[in-house]
Amino acid sequence: MPGALVPVRPATPLRRGSAAAAALLALSLTLTSCGADGSAPPAGSRGPGAASGGCTSDFDPGKDYFPVKSTVEHAENFTLRYEKSYQVLTVKEPYPRGKPESYVLVRCGAPKPKLTGDLAGAQQITVPVKSLYSASTTHLPLLTETGTLDVLTGVGNGAFVSSAEVRERVASGRVAEFAKDNTLNAEQVIGARPDVLMTGGTDDPQYPKLRQAGIGVVANAEWLEPSPLGRAEWVKAMAALTGAEKRAGEVFDTVEKDYRAVTAKAAKAARTGEPVKVLPGTMYQGTWSMASGGSYVGQLIRDAGGAHPWAGDKSTGNLQLSFEAVYAKGGDAKTWLVGEQWKSTADAVEADRRYGTLAAVKTGEVWSNTKALGPEGGNDFYERGVLRPDLVLADLFAVLHPGEAPDHAFTFYAKIPRA
Repeated sequence: MPGALVPVRPATPLRRGSAAAAALLALSLTLTSCGADGSAPPAGSRGPGAASGGCTSDFDPGKDYFPVKSTVEHAENFTLRYEKSYQVLTVKEPYPRGKPESYVLVRCGAPKPKLTGDLAGAQQITVPVKSLYSASTTHLPLLTETGTLDVLTGVGNGAFVSSAEVRERVASGRVAEFAKDNTLNAEQVIGARPDVLMTGGTDDPQYPKLRQAGIGVVANAEWLEPSPLGRAEWVKAMAALTGAEKRAGEVFDTVEKDYRAVTAKAAKAARTGEPVKVLPGTMYQGTWSMASGGSYVGQLIRDAGGAHPWAGDKSTGNLQLSFEAVYAKGGDAKTWLVGEQWKSTADAVEADRRYGTLAAVKTGEVWSNTKALGPEGGNDFYERGVLRPDLVLADLFAVLHPGEAPDHAFTFYAKIPRA
């Protein structure tokens, strides 16, 4: 999902991070053990009947080893099914137009099940995992917010990471970089032997080699989810690997509650005033990648109480438009949402003089999602913002309805000074 506020898709197999046009890069995790209640206890802890690492030492085929079960309500691209000693995680579209993939996640200490049918050839992975390589910065908050960051053992390129905690681990060598040139180093990964490499929702010719070496390759294609809450709910897919089901459920419930609270305020504001017309995105190589009404960005604008010129287009992808087409329908928009690091609106006009004809540039209502940048340019909007659409929506509500949120502290958005 690359782009301004606009979700798109990454151009490389390892994604750097982007929400309206999704493109992000990599990271990985290392987890130690999980408690019987589905929470993630401190490393080295043990529960009744558990061996080191959270494994059961006295397997009972009649016992339910997943007492805390995740329920998937918003995400459309993955499902979870529970059996007594294993669960089945299925990603319906692991990458664009890819066939569904299922992963059998077996509780540590339990025997691997003998499966038939569609699951006969599925990868079987022991959980909770002790180490995980990640191919997208969007995975990082799924670990930090559930207290399972210790499982992170590899990231693609530390320069793309915003999290100070993860960056420190990369700098100290506790977390390796396995794609510093944006190309996956299969030999390095195989040598490190992580339990799992979680993909960023793209395919890579090196993945079969990793599978043959016994490394689990699990797809995370959250960027293909059209709804903000659907993307955030992938925290439950990560929890299936790390054993943090309880904490993941708590995190998501809070996000959902706060998101709905902002949506309710926006609906009330829209009833009492004129909707604010919003123009999202920018030009790239002569084409404007415009969020459709059914896309991730389109839904955020609607839920924030904004009037999106392409709201009637219910497709979930981006529309490729000329500047003239955008200007004719949205040139009078009062607010422009971008993802550029412009120091003033003069930079926008320098990038393309036609931008100077937009109403939002003339009035100075140009907002960029680049407020929270890492020291090497990693954008937290495309990292933490995917798990926290409630914070993104709160920013957008304050942008569109400043009188309703006069004391709002912005997390991801900042106004670009008028030249």
